[in-house]
Amino acid sequence: MATFAGLVPLDATIAGHMTTSPHATSPSTTSNSASAPPHLAIVLFSLAMGGFAIGTTEFASMSLLPFFAADLHIDEPTAGHAISAYALGVVLGAPLIAVLGARFARRTQLLALMAVFALGNALTALAPGFGWMVAARFLSGLPHGAYFGVAALVAASLVPQHRRSRAVGQVMLGLTVATIIGVPLANLIGQAVGWRASFGLVSVLALLTMLLCALFAPRDRAGRSNPLRELGALRSGRVWITLAISAIGFGGMFAVYTYLATTLIEVTKVSTEVIPFFLAIFGIGATLGNLFVPRFADRALMPTAGVILLFAAVALLAFPLAAGNPWLLAIDIFAIGASVALGAVLQTRLMDVAGDAQALAAALNHSAFNTANALGPFLGGLAIRQGLGWTSTGPVGAALALLGFLIWIVAYRDKGPALVAHGSGAARDDAPVRPAPPLAPDLRSRSDAPKDPVA
Repeated sequence: MATFAGLVPLDATIAGHMTTSPHATSPSTTSNSASAPPHLAIVLFSLAMGGFAIGTTEFASMSLLPFFAADLHIDEPTAGHAISAYALGVVLGAPLIAVLGARFARRTQLLALMAVFALGNALTALAPGFGWMVAARFLSGLPHGAYFGVAALVAASLVPQHRRSRAVGQVMLGLTVATIIGVPLANLIGQAVGWRASFGLVSVLALLTMLLCALFAPRDRAGRSNPLRELGALRSGRVWITLAISAIGFGGMFAVYTYLATTLIEVTKVSTEVIPFFLAIFGIGATLGNLFVPRFADRALMPTAGVILLFAAVALLAFPLAAGNPWLLAIDIFAIGASVALGAVLQTRLMDVAGDAQALAAALNHSAFNTANALGPFLGGLAIRQGLGWTSTGPVGAALALLGFLIWIVAYRDKGPALVAHGSGAARDDAPVRPAPPLAPDLRSRSDAPKDPVA
């Protein structure tokens, strides 16, 4: 996570190069520290730390399922309801919190969302029974989508227009790095100390995120939006089409990932000890994808999304062919993981088409992501139960990726004017975006502000 944008002070970024999207910067921000503002890399790291905590609890809960099922004296299918409760919290909480939080400053929202997330995971660790655990997992899921949505908007507001996708991708790095470091660590702690300690660790990570955001997140004024304006995103066909690409196109990746461990044991014939290695390969692919793919998206946003969907379809189609050889399978899993970069690309697309309803649209992207998390495993499971074999999840996933690509074609061919905040002119993918006011207006008059571009 040390590969974030170069160490450039925020005042240099704001004073010299603030040409972000007119939609992504609706709240005005005042200077936090005129003499020594935090570096951009530190701000992005602070936001990504929240993603690291969220990714750890989301993916580690799957690997900890046998442990808390045995401890709470329930079977594993029943224990899976705790995972479903978390996903339901994400789907419902993302739009609800985005609408209710429209009037609050983004920094305030980040702190409040991490506080709820820390509380939910602490209650999970202390749950006296399974019913309490399900309720605690639902509470933990509520801030998930809203946090990523607000964090993405903050990151995009701190960089020039042509660097938005990279900034969002760097925030998402926390989620992908969690699959390499956080999930194995939580699993080891769960085996050595107990599953409750793993959720306690996530709660500590959430508190650390609160501290970092309190110190380094930009201090902005209360939002200029309101709940009714945020709900206006639901009237946009472009928003719904973008969300459909995410909900369906992402489903292919989840169809394979959910049953990957069993496929490795039953088809590839590897020992259980090396399964974490393959899971880490997936995480490395996702991390590198979020690092490098958004660079292309900043130059050609929608074409990059289309290429990712086609790339994912090919990698998923190759899954049954590669499953018999562990080395080929490792390469294929790496490629499938790299397709996770689609999330950052679509997050940026929503900023362009949501008009004034930035917070709701950004949060809905994670509701769509978790819809894919439900759709992919469901369809993959149907294929397996029909006797098509464990590797049948690959073709099922490829079909979902191609269906997402067909929806992408509809979105790409729509060249009409996009929703624009506050009645400004039309914006298109191929049209220049009107520069927005800098995040800190009081810094505009500084003649000695550094003019170096963001490294």
